[in-house]
Amino acid sequence: MTTRIALLSDIHGNVAALDAALADVRREAPDLVAVLGDYVVNGPRPAEVVDRVRELEAQGAAVIQGNTDIAAADLDLAAAFPWFDEVPHVNVVAAEWAHDRLGDERLDWLRRLPAERRVWVDDTLVLFCHASPGSQTYGFGADVDAATVVERLARTDARIVTVGHTHVADVRDLGWKQVINPGSCGYAFDGDPDAAWALLEIDGDEVRAELRRSPYDTRQVSDELSERGLAGDVYRAATVRTGRYVR
Repeated sequence: MTTRIALLSDIHGNVAALDAALADVRREAPDLVAVLGDYVVNGPRPAEVVDRVRELEAQGAAVIQGNTDIAAADLDLAAAFPWFDEVPHVNVVAAEWAHDRLGDERLDWLRRLPAERRVWVDDTLVLFCHASPGSQTYGFGADVDAATVVERLARTDARIVTVGHTHVADVRDLGWKQVINPGSCGYAFDGDPDAAWALLEIDGDEVRAELRRSPYDTRQVSDELSERGLAGDVYRAATVRTGRYVR
C-alpha cells in the first residue's frame, strides 16, 4: 500500500504562496502533510502564515521549527544565524518586524515546535528536519562537499531524510539514504518563483519523490514587500519576483 506525504518548507511570511501550494496539496489528498520550518521572517504576512500552519497541525500535519523561527520568536539572532560573526542589519530588522506582528500566542507556538519529527511508514523511517539531522542551521547546499554530506546523514538512522533551509528543490538518492528537499514555498532561490513543494510516495522498498510548483501572484507579494519599506525589502521583493536570491 502506497503512503503519500506532502512536504512544504520555508514559507517565510508569504501566505499567497502557501495558499497556492495548499490548494494543490489538498487536491492530491496525501496521507500526511509535513511542514519543515521557517514560517515568518522576510515576507509581508507572518501572522497569516502561522495561522494557516496551525490549522494544518490541528488536522494532523507534522510541523517542525526552522532557524528563522528562533530568530522571530526569541530574537536570538546568534542561534538562528551562527555562520555570521555579526548578524547583518537586514536580518535583524526582518526578525524584529515579524516578532512584533505575531503576538504572544503565535510566538509561544513557534517556541514550542520540535526541531525534528520521525515517522515510520511500515519498515521505512522518515525524518523531518529543517537543515540536516541534528541541525536547524547547517544543511545540504550545493557548496557542501560529499564527505560532509555523508557525515551529516550519518547522524540519523532514518532511510529518508526530508529537509528545507537551502531554498533549492532537490532530490538525492545516495543508495543507503535518500534526501528530499521540497524547496522554498515562499522565497525560492532556484530560479522558479512559483511556490515549491514535493510529493513523497513510499510503497514498500520503493520510494518516489516528485518536485512540484504552484503558480501564484508573485508580483503582488513583491509589490507588498517593496511598499513595506524595511531595510533590504527591495532585495526581498526582487527575490520573490524572480525566484533567485537577490542581495
